[in-house]
Amino acid sequence: MKIGYARVSTGEQNLGLQWDALEEAGCEIIYQDEGISGIAVERDGFTQVLSAIGTGDTLVVWKPDRLGRSLGFLCELVERLGKQGAGFQSLTDGIDTTTNSGKLVFQIMGALAEFERDLIRERTRAGMKAAKKRGKHVGRPKALSPAQVQHMHELLAAGKTQREVAELLGVSANTIGRAK
Repeated sequence: MKIGYARVSTGEQNLGLQWDALEEAGCEIIYQDEGISGIAVERDGFTQVLSAIGTGDTLVVWKPDRLGRSLGFLCELVERLGKQGAGFQSLTDGIDTTTNSGKLVFQIMGALAEFERDLIRERTRAGMKAAKKRGKHVGRPKALSPAQVQHMHELLAAGKTQREVAELLGVSANTIGRAK
């Protein structure tokens, strides 16, 4: 059975185009979400689709971005469907994992997404290394300025507890402990 899914992000958008294409593609059931971003994990229609799909079924969408904005998410979903014995079809992109060529196209897309993630990770590490070399602080900003650290030492020397100093400086007691 072909099961369709349609989604629009805003109330001004219309599901009509997607709905018509899914019906024309032979979808017997169509689930939908309106006014919900593709980034959102919790979507009623999407949850219903995942519950309804079984062995031999195919999830059909107008475009892959109707399911989610991340290629990584989409790859995980298609893998999950495959393990359930179900397929995936995107009408506008010609992706159909129920065919050998469709599986190949999708695997290439997944490999490219993984390659892109690795490149981003590599560039990030190189940028951090270069910044450290130039003496820049890398990572989370320090919670206390040098003046606050000096004031912290004075307060602690005057007999204040870590918790009291933390409250005065607006940080956690753990931050005071690390800055000692």
